[in-house]
This record gives sequence, structure tokens and C-alpha cells, in this order.
Amino acid sequence: METFTNIIGGAAVASASTRTVPVFNPATGEQSGELALSTAAELDAAVQAAVKALPAWANTPPLKRARFMFRFKELLEANADRIARAISAEHGKTHDDALGELQRGVEVVEFCCGIPHLLKGEFSRHVGPAIDTHSDRQPLGVCAGITPFNFPAMVPMWMYPVAIACGNTFVLKPSERDPGASMVIAELFREAGFPEGVLNVVHGDKEVVDAILTHPDIKAVSFVGSTPIAEYVYRTGTAHGKRVQALGGAKNHMVIMPDADMDKAADALMGAGYGSAGERCMAISVAVPVGEETADKLVETLAPRVSALKIGPSTDPDAEMGPLVTKQHMDKVLGYIETGVEEGAELVVDGRGFSLQGYENGYFVGGTLFDRVTTDMRIYKEEIFGPVLSVARAPDYEEAVRMVNEHEYGNGTAIFTRDGDAARTFADQIEVGMVGINVPIPVPVAYHSFGGWKRSLFGDHSIYGPEGVHFYTRLKTVTTRWPDGIKSGAAFAFPTMN
Repeated sequence: METFTNIIGGAAVASASTRTVPVFNPATGEQSGELALSTAAELDAAVQAAVKALPAWANTPPLKRARFMFRFKELLEANADRIARAISAEHGKTHDDALGELQRGVEVVEFCCGIPHLLKGEFSRHVGPAIDTHSDRQPLGVCAGITPFNFPAMVPMWMYPVAIACGNTFVLKPSERDPGASMVIAELFREAGFPEGVLNVVHGDKEVVDAILTHPDIKAVSFVGSTPIAEYVYRTGTAHGKRVQALGGAKNHMVIMPDADMDKAADALMGAGYGSAGERCMAISVAVPVGEETADKLVETLAPRVSALKIGPSTDPDAEMGPLVTKQHMDKVLGYIETGVEEGAELVVDGRGFSLQGYENGYFVGGTLFDRVTTDMRIYKEEIFGPVLSVARAPDYEEAVRMVNEHEYGNGTAIFTRDGDAARTFADQIEVGMVGINVPIPVPVAYHSFGGWKRSLFGDHSIYGPEGVHFYTRLKTVTTRWPDGIKSGAAFAFPTMN
């Protein structure tokens, strides 16, 4: 059985905590490891290691920092299968899905290889008589990241590569449910040659989270998780003077217009709704067909596809969907299905009672499809985070837009249509941070930025991309005049061009 250590100052350090949690293989239900929940004192030790490493790293030329990142990228690519296996073993997602997650993380590292260009400031000559002005983006200091279970490789790499490339040092707290991938990647980070203390990893629960949010030496905190915790992280961190970006939950709608290609729309919904067992903050969990005829066609097209989903462990190369991450989460998702039935939604495909020979103790839930879901139902309002797709019929385009805009979450949305005017109008009118036009999961590429609206994001900055660079740096503006341009005598008026 595997045990997990912290990484502090470049060394593996076992936690002295007596509090532990088990780590499970979700396909079998068997315990595969044990994780010690670190103390606030151990978090402080990691922060002090980051503080010690900060001056030299912040003064390392950006080009040299980029070369470290490039070596890290090469190691990630060379060890992709190993990392993907670690993801699948503790999260449960299929091997191909795990490889896809890793690739999106690697693309952020690749983006960070261009940090010399990304940190370039602006320059203006002759802003006044013999006066020039230039701007510069400088690192904040020690930063921290608190990451979720659903993307144990990708989401951390949305954070620390950007922060570190910008000249900061970092403390990462991975999810306690699937810590293995973070440990493998941290090992590769050290192998890439980064100085000791630049990246530190501390495992834990709320005790470590609170220690991060209140620690005086941590200047910025990034978080991805549920909305209630995101709001807590944002309010607590900012109350202690920190810059915080906290990404929360989602309830993503896909609008299907009458002119859409129904087979392509159904295929898109299958991947977006059931990929990674629905454990994605960008999963489509509500399909909104416009018009009864469109809705009938959509459900008729979807139902056999959902029933035929190939579900299995990550070791099955034909599996399209794996188990949920824990038994507790499986029970929560099953509870939502029960609630949907009680609320009067039409259960078209029932994923309850799914069992896989040889994996009877695994945390599997079959693909589930509800029709005639209404906006007052819990299964419509709340984030289920499982393989449950709801069809909420809209009589017209205006009602479909109203449904999306009135929901408390605003992470991602999509529209499937052949009509360019409808698509353009939708993109303009919709109150959501990330929009797909015939693209079901509109996660931006690494050189754009990821972030929702409303209660899907707390803070002023989206994550990674140009917004990430701005989040992890401070703007400094310098105005310069050399002695030849200085006239004698004091000036008491506010300086102007006059």
C-alpha cells in the first residue's frame, strides 16, 4: 500500500500527523494508499522553504526560467503514460481521458516557455520634456494552489507553472482523494533542475487550507473546486490581504436549435455529458432543445447511445467511461437520480444498479438520461458532477437564453446550430464566461484564459493564459528623467505636459 510524503525544500518529508485518510482504487473499491493529513506547522515549513528560494528565483532571468520549463515539458511528454496510469488508478478515468487531461496541462507549461515575451512591459518616450516612462510586471512572492480531485494533473499545471515562470515560488495542496499524479509530476519537476524550494507540495485537508489562507507570507492563492468552498476561500483569503482567484461550480447548458445536425449534437452531448463520468466543471449537464419536435428527436437519438455506453475500468482500452472517484460521491450521484424521479422528471435511461463483472465493488454508475426537467427541480439547479444528463425543453430561442442567463452558475455553455446569426447573437447575449459554437466543451487553449461568470468565479482574474500572468505579477510603472533635463529650483505644482 502506497504512502505519500510532502515535498518541502526539494526533499521528501513524511508528515508527523496522526490523522490519515485512505486512498482508493475506484474501479475495485480497494484501498491503494494512505495519506497523512499535514499540520499547519508543516505547511509553514513549506512556506519558509519557498520564502528562502524566492530571492534567487525571482532574480533568475526569464529566459533561464523558460529553459527550466522547457526541460519540464519534455519530461512530462516522455512520462505521459506513467502519469496517466497514476491518474486512472486513483481517479478512475479512462487512460485516453487521462492522457488528454495531461496534454492540456502540458500545453500550459508550453505556454510558460514563452515567459520572456509574456513579461515584456511597455515603453513611452518623451512623455514630458526629456522624460520617458516604462512599465514592468514583477512577481508577487510565495503563491499557493488548492486543487480538486477531478483533474489531478491538469488543474495544478494551470497554476504553478505560470506562477513559477513569472518568478514566484509555490506551495501546492493537491486533492487528498488522488494525490499520486501530483507526486509523480513533482518528481519530474525536480528532475528538470528547478532549484530547491521553488515548488513545494503539502497534503492535507481544511487545516492546511486554512493555514494557506491565513499565512502572512503567502501573497496569492489559486483555487478550483465547488462554489461554497470557492466563496469561502475567496472571502477568507482576501480578508487576510491575499490576491485570490477561486473557480467554483457549474451547470452548463447546451442549446440545440431546430436546424442543428441531430446526430452531431447527440455525439457532442455524449462526450460532454458522460466523458470522465461527468466529473468535469465544463461537463454539459443540461441539454436545452428548442421546440418540441427538436426535443423529441434529440431524446430519441440520445437514448440508445446512453444505454450503449461502454463502462469499465481504465485498464479496458474500449471503455468510454470509468467509475466515480469515491463511494461517497457515487452515493451522492445516486441520490440525485432518486431526487429527479421524486421531482417528476421522466427517467429515460436509468444508471442505477449498474454492475460490472469482476468489479462489483467499484464505484460505477451507469449513464443516466432525464427528460422534461424543469427549472424548479434540484437536478436542474444543482451541480451533480456525475453521468447524469437532463433535457430541459424550451419552447423558443428566447426561453433557452433566459434559462441559461438566470442560472446562478455561468461557467460554460454551447449552442449547436447552422445559423450564423443565431450563433453570433447567442455569443453576445449569453451571460457565461466560456461559450462554444458547435463546440460542446469550450475550454480555452493555453494561450487564452479559463474562467466563468457569476458564482462560477470569485476574483478578478481568470486562470492561466494572459490572465494568469497578470494574476501572478504586479504592475510597476517607472518614469525617468536624467540630470541634463532637470532645471534648477523646486516645482510645487502637479507635473503636466504644460
